[in-house]
Amino acid sequence: MASRSGAGTSADAPSESVASTLSAAAFVRVVCHADGDALAAAGLLARGLRSVDVPFQVRVASLDAAAPAADDGVFVAVGTEHPDADVTIRPTDGPASRRAYDVAVALGRDDGARDDVVASDVTLALAGVVAAGAHPGSVAGPLVEAADGMGAIERRPGVAIPVDDVVDGLAHSTLLRAPFSGDADAVESALASLADPAAPDAETRRSIASIVAFAVAGDDAATPRAATAVERALRPYATPDGPMATLGGFADVLHAAAIERPGTGVALALGHGGREAALDAWRTHGTAVHRAIDDGHTGRYDGVFAVRGDVGGDPDARDDSTTPGRLATVARLVRDFRSPEPLVVALDDGVAALSARETGAADAAAALASEFTSADAAWTGDATRATARFDADAADADVIAAIREAVR
Repeated sequence: MASRSGAGTSADAPSESVASTLSAAAFVRVVCHADGDALAAAGLLARGLRSVDVPFQVRVASLDAAAPAADDGVFVAVGTEHPDADVTIRPTDGPASRRAYDVAVALGRDDGARDDVVASDVTLALAGVVAAGAHPGSVAGPLVEAADGMGAIERRPGVAIPVDDVVDGLAHSTLLRAPFSGDADAVESALASLADPAAPDAETRRSIASIVAFAVAGDDAATPRAATAVERALRPYATPDGPMATLGGFADVLHAAAIERPGTGVALALGHGGREAALDAWRTHGTAVHRAIDDGHTGRYDGVFAVRGDVGGDPDARDDSTTPGRLATVARLVRDFRSPEPLVVALDDGVAALSARETGAADAAAALASEFTSADAAWTGDATRATARFDADAADADVIAAIREAVR
């Protein structure tokens, strides 16, 4: 996502040019935005660097990320821009993970060390694409074909969750918002008509998908958009040899880990394990987000839908990443499943996440950081997703008025 600086130096450079810069580096320091797409992209770059024996460090950051302390080597900003970055990998015409995959492949080709397609890398790239909210077939068709040819993915009926336990998967998923979200007992009740929800047969999976789709569309609080949004979680790509049960589930876990446990997320993206710790982070994230939506106060304004909820982070901590990250997930879910307005803002004290159907998120975030200034005011984002930190004493009414002014 683009940041307030607008200073990326290589966001649109050819993949081969970026790969040449990285392969010549004595050391590469990667700072990636705390989201699933950027984390997958950072992991792909790191894997490419590892294949050509270039040492690297990967760090996940949220708002206003500081440049690496050391000034040696090459500084790469992933999923965001940074004024000091030598290389920028961010969404310009597609997910950051899709572009990072091309750079990683070019790295191997430059050295002659890697001219094949690695199944785990393709799976990670596709998971990043899903985490970015894109459909793999539409923006990464060749990768889907390659993964399918290698048996790395397999389309099947059901729901995109990271685990085989459907109750656990549906209760904590942030790919959808249903009346049972965040509540394992409610999921069990919703599936009570099934003889064995854990059965792996296609018919049971179809039944589960139908129950989920009807629950989402039939929710009194849902908008018409919800019936379309839930399709993202249906008929998933299974990943037989992947770290998670499905591609969508992998994307969901990457996103949650980037926010809740960045170190674990980096290990998962690099292929160093950490599956159980990442799943714990995913459960923590899903529980906090769905509780915030359940308990949050909402308000509808002309063009803006506001949600104020306690996401359980620590907005007073300068390096807190959970508050903006959780708020961003709240905003996205409310935008897709609850909001009758095109722009959603999720608010906590001095922190806001904005999610837009088409445009306006970056403009609104920039307005908050500039109008309600503070020592650590900052914003980062793009047209559809953005977060901001600003004066915690700003009144909600003033914040919403500033947002409406910025996007009208």
